[in-house]
Amino acid sequence: MESAKTRPAAMATKSDYRRVEPDEELDEEEWARRAEAQRHRRRNGERYVFTCALFASLNAILLGYDVGVMSGAIIYIQKDLHITEFQEEILVGCLSVVSLLGSLSGGRTSDAIGRKWTMALGAIVFQIGAAIMTFAPSFTVLMIGRLLAGVGIGFGAMISAVYIAEISPAAARGTLTSLPEICINLGILLGYVSNYAFSGLSEHINWRIMLGVGILPSVFIGFALFVIPESPRWLMMEKRVPEARAVLLQISESEAEVEERLAEIEEAASLLKSTKSEDKAVWMELLNPSPAVRRMLYAGCGIQMFQQITGIDATVYYSPTIFRDAGIKSDQELLAATVAVGFTKTVFILVAIFLIDKVGRKPLLYVSTIGMTICLFILGIALTLQKHAMGLISPRIGIDLAVFAVCGNVAFFSIGMGPICWVLSSEIFPLRLRAQASALGQVGGRVSSGLVSMSFLSMARIISVAGMFFVFAVISTVSVAFVYLCVPETKGKTLEQIEIMFEGGKEWRGGEVELEDTQHLIQSNKKSGSLG
Repeated sequence: MESAKTRPAAMATKSDYRRVEPDEELDEEEWARRAEAQRHRRRNGERYVFTCALFASLNAILLGYDVGVMSGAIIYIQKDLHITEFQEEILVGCLSVVSLLGSLSGGRTSDAIGRKWTMALGAIVFQIGAAIMTFAPSFTVLMIGRLLAGVGIGFGAMISAVYIAEISPAAARGTLTSLPEICINLGILLGYVSNYAFSGLSEHINWRIMLGVGILPSVFIGFALFVIPESPRWLMMEKRVPEARAVLLQISESEAEVEERLAEIEEAASLLKSTKSEDKAVWMELLNPSPAVRRMLYAGCGIQMFQQITGIDATVYYSPTIFRDAGIKSDQELLAATVAVGFTKTVFILVAIFLIDKVGRKPLLYVSTIGMTICLFILGIALTLQKHAMGLISPRIGIDLAVFAVCGNVAFFSIGMGPICWVLSSEIFPLRLRAQASALGQVGGRVSSGLVSMSFLSMARIISVAGMFFVFAVISTVSVAFVYLCVPETKGKTLEQIEIMFEGGKEWRGGEVELEDTQHLIQSNKKSGSLG
């Protein structure tokens, strides 16, 4: 048998590099020196990967900034360009649908020109759109800029998540892939701060500067592209093996790990080519699902839709409208209140990231949906009292109650429904269905977001702003039942155990899956594989 000493370096494994004992060939001093060098290399690799992930996440700041800044800029756009309520809804809500188109077209583009330069293309398209919006003389020109900005955001946001997943080592992938979600919330906060900072300027200038400042993150993305490398997976797909190896050397602990990852990427690329012909069969399976796949679709697509139809985008986009209905008169006070909303949202997304793997998905979803339901009902009551029962409470108390309810709503959303939606989508679907099923859920979520954003003002005029939040509260109540009935706990479970739960709903509401069940499933899969 060939020993680790005589085996070529390219075929070595991580264990070969770590099982050399000091008394075999190295004295203790040399062993300590090599161990310290490996730790130093690991720390450098971790810092490098974090830097790359952070720079790639700047695209998510663009999305968050656009969402946050438009909530305040729309106040002054309405005054300056004299747009109608319907035009306001279209301007605000079209981003969700258009960014989805950018995301769907970004996949093929990234396969053709690479992840890195697709992010660059998205930043350029966004810059053009933001520049057009900044100097727009009319609503039509403003919409053209908004559509271009949405396509650029969709391009960048989708590809940045792919890039981070492909460059991250397995041990750090969960943490690093959460960076875009943090950056979206940070972008929303920066948009609110920008609204407040420039609200004192003239109505013809202030909204233009608010929108124009959004170009700055995309400029930083341009600089970042000279720092971050191309995705090693894409380089391997393009047969540029030396370049892929050079990238992996910067982010891996040893040359053995580099060769191991190169082999894994090559195997995955070969598997991808062999499964491309099966895409049609995958879609047929999704459109005519088995009971297990149907339960997966209920859980994965359902939670994406509930994430949006409980009104989070209406709360974020139209928070100035909500606070004006609560009794705040000054534009600057309105925008100051939105800063509090953005700050709350950003803080609680950080809390969720620390808790998600400790507490579990389902407990956080219960806290999130129940808390959102209570806050939405409180908000509806506060707005109703301000309109129809002025004598019962003082105006100041009504305003404070409304601000508290909005902040509470975004806090509970950020601790559960916001981040866990994406985690579940990546866990519950089997590998053969994951990409298409997740895309299906994303389409439903983005369309739901667009419908809510583009109909909120029209519906509020019919049933009042308070009435809209009572509707959202009822939907949120339904979401609690949805979590109980359709969403299993996946924390700490293997993919086989998760599949067992969906196979027959065994111990569906929180019980553990037995080891013998897992072994039975594995044996069944082996048998079916041998029969195939």
